[in-house]
Amino acid sequence: MDVRGNIATKDEEKAEVLYAFFTSVFNSQTGYTQDIQPSVVEDGDREQNKPPLNQEEAVKDLLHHLDTHKSMGLDGIHPRVLRELAKPLFIIYQQSWLTEEVPANWRLANMAPIYKQGRKEDPGNYRPVSLTLVLGKIME
Repeated sequence: MDVRGNIATKDEEKAEVLYAFFTSVFNSQTGYTQDIQPSVVEDGDREQNKPPLNQEEAVKDLLHHLDTHKSMGLDGIHPRVLRELAKPLFIIYQQSWLTEEVPANWRLANMAPIYKQGRKEDPGNYRPVSLTLVLGKIME
């Protein structure tokens, strides 16, 4: 049901109603309380911001634990293929860490509304779930 009380029947209309509700609740501005501030790395502190040692083994371990019986993610790469890419992914992760940049497509997510409880017509009874890329999750 949209804000005017009209029932959406087409999939596109339903998506627009949920989009309008989710964007009204969540905004792109992040507010920090006085106690919590984002950390800023000064040039002199760069030494502390080095990538962890032995990260290649950690990447290999994370990839080894991927369930190869699951379907491929949003990126279209099957977990079985990802398991074989430990060395190249380690290089990408290392470079990303050093340049403090994450590939743009790794930041993309597919939002899915998950029904909680109550009237199914009320968009407030759904919660948005973000489906992100496995590559970004492993990097994180």
